[in-house]
Amino acid sequence: MGEGTSEISNRKASVRYRLLAIALVPMLVILPILLGITIYRWNERFDALAISKVNDDLTIAHFYIDRMLAVTEERLAAVSQSARFRDLTVGGHVSTGDLDAFLKETANDRGLDFLYLIDGAGNVVATSRPLASASPRWDWPVVKAALDGKSSAGFDVFDQNELSALTPDLAEQARIALVQPSSDSAIQQERRGLILHSATEATWADGKRGALVAGVLLNKNTSFIDTINRLIYNEASLPADSRGTATVFLSDVRISTNVNLFEGRRAIGTRVSPEVGEAVLKYGKTWREQAFVVNDWYISAYQPLLDTYNRRVGMLYVGFLQKPFTDAKRETLIAIVIAFGVAVAATVPLFLVWTTNIFRPLERMTRTIGAVETGDLTARTGLPKMKDEIGQVASELDRLLDQVQERDAELRLWNTELNQRVEERARALQMANEQLETTTKQLIMSEKLAAIGEITAGVAHEINNPIAVIQGNLEVIQDIVGDEADKARGEFKLIDQQLMRISEMVTNLLKFSKPQEYAGVLERYNPADIIGDTLPLVRHLLKKTTIMIEREDNASRLIAMPRTELQQVLINLIVNAFHAMPQGGKLVLRTFDSETDRTPGITIEVSDTGSGMEPDVVNRIFDAFFTTKRREGTGLGLSICQMLVTRQGGTIAVTSKPGEGTTFTVWLPEAA
Repeated sequence: MGEGTSEISNRKASVRYRLLAIALVPMLVILPILLGITIYRWNERFDALAISKVNDDLTIAHFYIDRMLAVTEERLAAVSQSARFRDLTVGGHVSTGDLDAFLKETANDRGLDFLYLIDGAGNVVATSRPLASASPRWDWPVVKAALDGKSSAGFDVFDQNELSALTPDLAEQARIALVQPSSDSAIQQERRGLILHSATEATWADGKRGALVAGVLLNKNTSFIDTINRLIYNEASLPADSRGTATVFLSDVRISTNVNLFEGRRAIGTRVSPEVGEAVLKYGKTWREQAFVVNDWYISAYQPLLDTYNRRVGMLYVGFLQKPFTDAKRETLIAIVIAFGVAVAATVPLFLVWTTNIFRPLERMTRTIGAVETGDLTARTGLPKMKDEIGQVASELDRLLDQVQERDAELRLWNTELNQRVEERARALQMANEQLETTTKQLIMSEKLAAIGEITAGVAHEINNPIAVIQGNLEVIQDIVGDEADKARGEFKLIDQQLMRISEMVTNLLKFSKPQEYAGVLERYNPADIIGDTLPLVRHLLKKTTIMIEREDNASRLIAMPRTELQQVLINLIVNAFHAMPQGGKLVLRTFDSETDRTPGITIEVSDTGSGMEPDVVNRIFDAFFTTKRREGTGLGLSICQMLVTRQGGTIAVTSKPGEGTTFTVWLPEAA
């Protein structure tokens, strides 16, 4: 069992089966999948085009009906405004016989089923054909609009009584025997009629107003539906075996259609499928997809018909037979499958023959590689020189095996050298560990200095108390001695000065440890004054080098930082600048007005032309105990400067480039 599994695994890993897979998988797997996806997308696109066409057909049919309504309305208005109509109603006297003849002639010319004239009370004045009722229903929206002076047209459903009131012939024409889908339906006939209804204002010569009312019954009106069908589906619009159809529905019943129920009989009286009827009549949607129409599948489009009350009373349908398109798709699919089968049958055997000449040299090379893997570095393919790519690969393999044999000897030599280098790296690592220990000790010392700072703050507080006692007792002694104290006035003054000196040192220590409690005395002044007071304090450093000092005092605003604190900041920055220019240079001190975040203030710049700093040094320059002066500095000067400036709501920043100098920028808010 284990040997069989191993053999199958070796076959899967062999070059032969991989090449076969590379060649046959695209042909027999990937290509059929891509072909299937393409056919599927093509079929979807084909169906989408068919649906798009039937939607366009429905648009044309709907446009034709709208145009027919408009034309009927216009023609009826033209009749009411004609000279002959005015002549027949001149003087308020209506010649009934002549007017009836005129209306009958007009109805015949226009293809109207009825045309009559009513007065403002709804009474019939004249008619194209005798009416069964002298006062038919006249409260239709189109009639009311005409009596109000506005022509209109639309669809309306007349029941059996309303049709009979016009003429029994219309009632008989509207009656349609239903072809029931099941025998349990109680309704056997459709007695209502769908009327294309139009009315326009009619005015007698004496100013009396009425309305001309006309209509066409669409039940069994095949000329109406055939006109729509000819307009949409001409001879070149569909394949030879297909046919276009159109239908007008009253509710879900076909009342006018060119769909055949069987040979020679139209499918008048049949019903639409329940799902189409629900979608269109109940929900008012437009149906655009395949549908079973009477006895076959059609690519169909259904649209609701609205009456003058804006109610869904019927549907307009157009569609064409689906079978020719289905047959065309099936024939195309069969042709594609046959062509693919022929291509596979012709190419796969030919490929297998060609690959035999590839597999043999490759298997020879595989055996050679296996021998080398077992340790035989002298194994070679021994294949004759060939001009094709496989021959070149075999020759290159033998050459590479020669190089491998040479490299093996070199690697053994390099192994010895590598061991020596490892020993050297081990010694270097040991030195790095020693340096790390040294750095750790320095870090511990920094922590100790931080602790000393905390202790110093406590000691300073404790020293203040005995100083106060000594000063108080010194005053008591002076009072007790009285005039005799004048003899030792110099000694008392010296003691008092030394106590003040001790107090000042204690205060400075407290300022460093708790600066927030010793903000100093605030006064408003110009920073140029402090710069002027500070420069004499550092003049002694100028003796060591040649440095030119340049000042630009442009600030007009005043600040309120304690003078001694600002002087301390400036001294630190100036001294650092001097140290950065041991060979001489130029120191520039600038002051000018500026704003930060819309807050007015002043800026003090201290720039030197010294050696500058590296970016990593710039990033750490304000850290406590960080210094580039190995033996001279403590690393606290710039940290204290930053603390003093920040405490006043200001900022301090530095820009520096190696070899180009350094600029410290101090911004302080304007004094309130």
